[in-house]
Amino acid sequence: MLTVGVVGGTGYTGAELLRLLVTHPQVDLKYVTSRSESGKQVAELFPNLRGFTEVCFTEPSVDTLSECDLVFFATPNGTAMKMVPELVAKGVRVIDLAADFRLQDAEVWKQWYGMDHACVDILADAVYGLPEINRATVKSAKVVANPGCYPTAVTLG
Repeated sequence: MLTVGVVGGTGYTGAELLRLLVTHPQVDLKYVTSRSESGKQVAELFPNLRGFTEVCFTEPSVDTLSECDLVFFATPNGTAMKMVPELVAKGVRVIDLAADFRLQDAEVWKQWYGMDHACVDILADAVYGLPEINRATVKSAKVVANPGCYPTAVTLG
């Protein structure tokens, strides 16, 4: 059983991820964060999850998320990189569904996303999470960068 947390559980990506996680037989969903919905039950916001989880939204915190084996970030670009170094240092594996770790060159990242990267030292270790190409590497990675839709479509044809 894998203990999982989700940062940013109220957007479209987070909601779809929650739907998949709560029905997965090997996942124990422990934390779902949302600053705006903190304290509210996840199933109250997403009625389709009633009966699948009793988890309540919490404020994002490295201390609580570090209790997880794996943390997903379903957040806007620039968010994950602020928490990932501390989580990785505590032995937590991370999958970022945004673009924070997709490019290994911080200057190129800044050119495309318009901001400085907050944890350049982790960029080189992040694995591009396309399992059709990197299955073994993804399986053992500490940080997985979820590929975007365009590169995935082009790569897989």
